[in-house]
Amino acid sequence: MTAIDDKWAQIQWIGPPFDAGAGSHEGPNPDGRGSSRDFVNGSIYWSQETGAHEVHGDIRIKYAQRGGSGGFLGYPATDELGCPDGAGRFNHFQGGSVYWTLQTGAHEVHGAIRDLWASMGWENSFLGYPTTDEIGTGNSRSSRFQRGHVSWSPAEGAVAHHSTPID
Repeated sequence: MTAIDDKWAQIQWIGPPFDAGAGSHEGPNPDGRGSSRDFVNGSIYWSQETGAHEVHGDIRIKYAQRGGSGGFLGYPATDELGCPDGAGRFNHFQGGSVYWTLQTGAHEVHGAIRDLWASMGWENSFLGYPTTDEIGTGNSRSSRFQRGHVSWSPAEGAVAHHSTPID
């Protein structure tokens, strides 16, 4: 048995999204650093650095859109977990995080913007959940959140901003 088989054995009792389905075989990833196995509605990734972790639902879709294990997010560092407020879910990855709520959808946060948001208390901060992926123009970056945004530039670093309510 592999680490992916062991992880599947731990979570298979929940049924979908981890039904094996036809043609579901573990194989090496193109980066040569790990392996994965796709299931009907989820995937399990393994690397020496992170171990085996599952990704499913909208977080899995966002992860795939960002290049999966071969993208900047790298391998999952956690299984999908629920947020303390009960409203959201997340996976942490080697290079960032993907957060999801029914209201906001799934969005990635990484780098200095993620570091600042984490230091503020993640979704429990005044910012709330991310509502966009990180975007960039020139040499500046930003991410929008429910009640504000975080901007980053080489000169100022990451700075959190409250949204101004519209009357």
